[in-house]
Amino acid sequence: MLAVAVALFIFYIQPDASDLAPQRTKLDQLLERRDTIYDNLRDLRFEYRSGKYSEGDFEAMKTALENEVALVLAEIDQVTESQVRRPRGARPADRSAP
Repeated sequence: MLAVAVALFIFYIQPDASDLAPQRTKLDQLLERRDTIYDNLRDLRFEYRSGKYSEGDFEAMKTALENEVALVLAEIDQVTESQVRRPRGARPADRSAP
C-alpha cells in the first residue's frame, strides 16, 4: 500500500508553478525598492518641471525620497557585507626572498 502511494505521488502529482519559481532574496527586494525610488525621483523632477508641484512641495517630496533611498542603500550595504566571504587563514606574503 505504501509503495502504491509513493508511486502515485511521484508520477501523478505535479508541482505547482510557484514551487518552481525562484525565491527572491532580501537583496533582490532591496535592489528593486532602490530602483523604484530612483524612478519616483525621476518622475517627481519631470512633474515639477512641468509645473505640477510648487517648489516647496517638490523639495519636501524630494527630501523624503532621498532619505528613503539612503536607508535602502544602507540596508543593501549591510546585506552585501554579511554575504562577503573573507578568506580564512590568509598568510602574509613571504618577504624573506631577496
